Amino acid sequence: MEAIILAGGFGTRLKKLNLDVPKPMVPVAGKPFLEYLMTYLAFYAVDHVILSVGYLGDKIEKHFGTSWRGMSVSYAIEDHPLGTGGGVKKAMQQCREDPVWVLNGDTFFDVNLRDMTAFHKKNGSACTIAGKRLQSTERYGLIRYDSSFRIIDFEEKNPGVSEGVINGGVYLINKRSFLEKSLPETFSMEHDFLEVYVRKEKFMLYLSDGYFIDIGIPEDLKKAQDDSRLLDKYE
Repeated sequence: MEAIILAGGFGTRLKKLNLDVPKPMVPVAGKPFLEYLMTYLAFYAVDHVILSVGYLGDKIEKHFGTSWRGMSVSYAIEDHPLGTGGGVKKAMQQCREDPVWVLNGDTFFDVNLRDMTAFHKKNGSACTIAGKRLQSTERYGLIRYDSSFRIIDFEEKNPGVSEGVINGGVYLINKRSFLEKSLPETFSMEHDFLEVYVRKEKFMLYLSDGYFIDIGIPEDLKKAQDDSRLLDKYE
């Protein structure tokens, strides 16, 4: 299996912490957050990881090199910001297998990747998204789906909505159909791919109750420190 991790974020909301590393490399319980994601992928027998890097990407490359815990590691380097979708597109051109995992580098969602793969194949899905039901969703958009778990729409962030199912940042995407689309070099994964093609292709929701953390704001980064034993599950 192959996986892409989007690790090129600027960490704008963490600036007040005066960090000198990319957001996915922020230390959590003494090691970079990205290590937890890499360890998780290694547990599920992913053998090739492509790290989509930009801002301070050399620090990521220096840390992981070209091989880490039995996985080969490659880099898709953005010399200018490509957006989340552009980062996926550039990285996916290095993939040899189909489908391909795509993960956000600033979130950890403990999804059973074997079960999600079986679900994806059983349903003939072009893109399967891992969703998490939360009681408080103010920071996130919501996924709308039908009784068969086919995704029918995505809803923008709405402070007036509390409970719902959010996009957990773990995708399984059919490489061939993704790369065949006339997507530009720079685009948003959410707005230009998901929201557009959900009406044209079969996108499925894999609902998981696994542990979820997003380190995008200082409060949740602190929570990740407190929850480090959950992040260390795959050690």
